[in-house]
Formats: sequence, structure tokens, C-alpha cells
Amino acid sequence: MLNRFRLPAALLIEVLLASALCPAQDYVDRVVDKVVERARQEFDVPGIAVAIVKDGNVVLAKGYGVRRQGEAAPVTAQSLFRIASNTKAFTAAALAMLVDERKIRWDDPVTQHMPAFQLYDAYVTREMTIRDLLTHRSGLGLGAGDLMFFPPGDLGRDEIVKRLRFIKPATSFRSAYAYDNLLYIVAGQLIPAVTGKSWDDFVKDRIFTPLGMTNTFTGVAALKQAKDVATPHNALSGKLEALPQEDMDTSAAAGAIITCVADLAKWMTVQLNGGTVGKTRLFSAAQSKEMWSAQTILPIEELSKDSPAAFAAIQPNFHAYGLGWDLSDYRGKRVVGHTGMLSGYVSRTALIPELKLGIVILTNQEVTAAHAAIAATVIDRYLGVPDADWVAAYSARLKKQRAEGEEAVKKAAGQRNPNTRPALPVASYAGRYRDAWYGDMRIEEHGGRLSLYFTHTPDLAGDLEHWQYDTFVARWKNRTLDADAYVTFTLKPDGGVDEVRMAAVSPLTDFSFDFQDLLFRPVAIDAPPK
Repeated sequence: MLNRFRLPAALLIEVLLASALCPAQDYVDRVVDKVVERARQEFDVPGIAVAIVKDGNVVLAKGYGVRRQGEAAPVTAQSLFRIASNTKAFTAAALAMLVDERKIRWDDPVTQHMPAFQLYDAYVTREMTIRDLLTHRSGLGLGAGDLMFFPPGDLGRDEIVKRLRFIKPATSFRSAYAYDNLLYIVAGQLIPAVTGKSWDDFVKDRIFTPLGMTNTFTGVAALKQAKDVATPHNALSGKLEALPQEDMDTSAAAGAIITCVADLAKWMTVQLNGGTVGKTRLFSAAQSKEMWSAQTILPIEELSKDSPAAFAAIQPNFHAYGLGWDLSDYRGKRVVGHTGMLSGYVSRTALIPELKLGIVILTNQEVTAAHAAIAATVIDRYLGVPDADWVAAYSARLKKQRAEGEEAVKKAAGQRNPNTRPALPVASYAGRYRDAWYGDMRIEEHGGRLSLYFTHTPDLAGDLEHWQYDTFVARWKNRTLDADAYVTFTLKPDGGVDEVRMAAVSPLTDFSFDFQDLLFRPVAIDAPPK
């Protein structure tokens, strides 16, 4: 006898596919709980928060672990984290609103709205558009000028924009991709130039408030006043340490937003809905499409022969940068996303438009492997593909990267000539030095030893150890920076110091320590500061 409740074959297949692509709530919780706890343990992360949205609904918003190592206070869905460069999508959206209102156009010259804007090259200054500010193709080198605001210093937003004109380009205009932050700071300063309202107030009034993101902020004061705050940590000194909350307000439109996963679920929902949520429209569908359209083509990284096999299965077919978003594919599905990193915090947003799926992961430890493993695991579950052990795969990749970095440092040490001396008496290297875009640094001699101080950046203070010939190594007193740098003096024919150049010791040094872009020259000790 036929079963009256048996489904037709085609409908049965559809239901089974739907169940595979839309796991039950308790199933999602178990999968996420398991992978997050494994990632926390494997990568030594005190706390992680995760939000997942699917088909316009918040499937998960949850905290794991603790806000500070050694303490019991748990991470919650409301715990505040810095999201760093995930801020860039908010800045792009703010500008998209102004495009919708016909107050700007993407291809307006920047100087049309900011007449004082100037880059090193007059042609690039004239041709640079608002679109160019957001697409990492200006000709500036990787992280160029980041030392003006990271580690935190005393230069304001307008002063940073003013000093851009002194940074020499690394490539020709629009010829290559090189990630930068400074032009996003410029993009943020466009907002007061056009509207009379600060970037901070604009994103609050036009994005946070309409979306009900009541626990989202742009200033460090929120981290100092709130109670539910995830403390930043890193292990770059050789042991896991809690870090102080830094004032990154100057980074503004490039990376200053502070928020929680409960609020970011709302942000992902409006993004997946093409700019609308309920009756609220932030930006048009046309602008949503524009922000998610490829603007700058990126190279696809080649896998090494000894890479974990799991990575071969997800090797992208394309990679590009849009307007505030990174664009690629994952197992044939388009992914719109971004990552972010600041001292002690890393984050990831991944949107899969075809599945109407969004995932955001915030962590309070400076290691990206944790969020990468979690995101891949969650996406795989919604795609219904066989399990891959992403925690193990990313752990293996991380160990390999660290080993290669350590090997490069050891190789450089092996090539050092220890039987050399500086050409000058140590005290002769002391003095004041100036770089055109950064400003001043001091080198002081005390008891036959040299110390170096970046005048705008308190954290960049350390001792100089002789390396070889006229090269020293700056060992920063703050060991959590993990950014020791070579300091090389070039002499003039008369024996005086002509210039000082710097370079990171380790290839793993964060690119925002752009020591290679500095060119210091001696200035009078009593010269007006810069």
C-alpha cells in the first residue's frame, strides 16, 4: 500500500538539500561551539564572539571564553571589540549614501571636494578620485605612512592627510594593488568636507542609529567606560599578555569602530538585503552592487607543495577588491568579506550572498588563524560539504609561517659580520633626525649606549644594539610590538651622518610598521619640531 504522506522524489530532494544548507539551530550551536572551543585552545585565544545571519534572521549571536585571561568574566554577544579594517565597509557605505544623494560621485576628483589634498606626484593628485581612495591602487606602497597613527601617536587626522604629500609612491598610479589605510582616512575626511558633519557623527546618525546598533562606537572612550569589554591580548613577546586599550581614534574611517556581534548581525543583514532592513534603506541597490563590484584585481596566492590538502579545495578562482570589501569565491560561491587587525584584536566578516548567509567573528588575541578556521567550518556546514579539520589546517599553516620567519631571521644573523665596529664614536650618532612625512626622531647616548625615540609615537622607544658596520638594531622596550628594526647610518665624506634608513628585522613584522618608507636626515637639535 502506498504511503499517503510520501513526498514526490523531486520535492524530497529539495527538502533534503534545504536541510543540508540550513542546519537546525541546535545543530548550528553544536558545530560552532565545538570549532570555537577548539580554535580558542589551539591558538591560545582568551575570548571569541560569533554572529551568524541567514535569510534575514539572526541564527546565532554568542560569546565564548573570557574577556581577559585569568579572569572569569565571560565574552557575550554584547562584548565590545575593535573591528579594525572591517570599519572600511562602513566608510564606503557612508560615501555611497552621499552618492545616492548626488552630493558626490565616485569618480569626482578628490580635490573637487578637498582642494588642499595633495600627494607626492602632481599628476596623481589631479587624477585621484573618490573611488581611488577606497581601492588600494594609488601607487603607495603596502601600509605606507601607517607609522603616523600606528602605534598610536599625537598626529591628528588633518595633519596626517597634510603629510601624505611627502610619501613617495612605490609604483605608478593604478598599476598595482597595495593595501593602505591612509587614503581611507582621507575618505573619512571627505565627509566633513561635503556635509559639515564629522565621520564619527555621520556613521552614528546615518548607520548605527537607523540600524539600532546602540552598542557601536567610534572612539576609545567607549572601551574605557563600558563594563562588557574584551581586553586585547597578544603573545608576540613570547607569552600571552593583556594589552592596554590604545587610542586609535585618529585611524577613524580606516579602522576605528568598536562594536559587538549582536550589532554586527544587523550590519550584515542590511548588507545582504542590498541596503535595506525592514522599512529602513541606508543605500540603494545600485550602490550595493557598486561596492561589491571588482575595482582592483588581486593576484591569487599559489599554494606551496607542502600546504595542507584542505587548502587546495578552496583555492579561489578570482580575487579582487571592491569599495571597502574584499571579493573572492569559496567552493564556487561568491564571498564578500573583510578582515581587521589592531593590537590584540582580529576580526573577520564573510558574506555569501547566494546563500543569504553572513558570519562575523571577533577575537581578543592577535592571531588570524582562529577566525579563519571558524569561518571556513561554518561556511562548509551551510554548503553541506564533507567536514574538513580547519583548525588543524590553519594551525599547520601558522606553524609553517612562523618557522619560515624564524629561519629568515636566523639566516640574516648567520650572514652578519660580528668582527666590525661602527665607523664613528658612539656619541657621534646621537642627535635629532627628520623624515619628511613622519617628522622627527631622537637618538641619545647614555654611558656609551644609544637609544632611539620616535617623537610622535611613545611606543617606538628602544635601545640600539650594534649589528655590523654602521647598522644597529632597534630593540623596542615594548616587546609586544614584535617589530625590531635595522637602523643603518650612511656617512658623508667628512664623516658626519648623512641619512638614516630602517627596515624590519623579521619578514613577519606587521606591514603597518613601514620602516622601509622612512628616510631620516640630521636636523639641528634646536630646530622647530615637525
